[in-house]
Amino acid sequence: MTVGYSKDQPQGFTNRIERIAIVGAGGSIGKHLTEQLLKNGNHVVTAITRPSSTNKMPEGVQVARVDYGNDDDAALVEVLRGQQVLLITMNVMAPPDTTIKLIRAAAKAGVPYIEPNWYGHDAANDPLCDDSMLKSRRDLLIAEIKRLGVSAYLFLVCNFWYEFSLGGGSDRFGFDFTKRTFTIFDDGNVPINTSTWPQCGRAIAKLLSLKELPEDENDKSPTLSQFRNRSVYISSFRLTQHDMFESVKRVTKTTDADWTITHDSIPERFKEGQEGMKVHNWEVFTKMLYSRMFFPNGDGDYESKRGLDNELLGLPEEDLDEATAEGIRMGENKEVPFSH
Repeated sequence: MTVGYSKDQPQGFTNRIERIAIVGAGGSIGKHLTEQLLKNGNHVVTAITRPSSTNKMPEGVQVARVDYGNDDDAALVEVLRGQQVLLITMNVMAPPDTTIKLIRAAAKAGVPYIEPNWYGHDAANDPLCDDSMLKSRRDLLIAEIKRLGVSAYLFLVCNFWYEFSLGGGSDRFGFDFTKRTFTIFDDGNVPINTSTWPQCGRAIAKLLSLKELPEDENDKSPTLSQFRNRSVYISSFRLTQHDMFESVKRVTKTTDADWTITHDSIPERFKEGQEGMKVHNWEVFTKMLYSRMFFPNGDGDYESKRGLDNELLGLPEEDLDEATAEGIRMGENKEVPFSH
């Protein structure tokens, strides 16, 4: 693992990330990461795809077809050799051991940085991760990376994706755009952070465009190395359900009278989700996950607790109504899986 100052590195060291491999480049979040990396123009991007994949990759992406779920990782290690970063972006339903296989292959190949498929919850909030059933996964990823001792991990804390969650049915942010209903959780006034897919893509691209190391002990400018083995905190919006509803009404040119509005209890929604998960009823997982984020203890508002890295990364302020319009479109076209 490269550490220290740029001035002390061996001859030939370039203080920037030039080569990035990504698994899941054609997926929901992966395509936005890939698009922004290409837009920055600072990297050679290699998409690692299964031989059977039919996803079309953007122009400018190098494609390596490898069965990365195979126990024989020789071909995968060869593809990863020389890469400086591995971005793993896979569906939440992907086999859990696939990420571990990728992490191990990256270690064999000497990849310095890995983003191990963590785009969401505040990874430093143990109670939140525990209640959301993500703590064991987080701990497994970190433990394996540290055990191998080759790579550093990078987590992107962005909370729930805004347009995806807004259009994802009443179990997420409370909206059903096909039925024009809105379920308010408790009083609807708990603020949470939420991020758009493009903002997540920009964040990763900006992060990996930072110089890797400080030039010397007097260099205080931001570097990638300062994020080794920790989370990057970003957000598009900090808002309540009522803030979302006001944006929805502006975009749809509607009033309260045009909507069927109901109320529900956050503790009861969360309890229902927990009870369902005890009997492996995955249909209530979404309800459990989202209701937990709206607890009034501020767990969903990491901006107020920990601050954001938006300014450091040079992320733009976004237009809420534009993002809302995209969420409505996704909801009306039923583009979000597991919507209820």
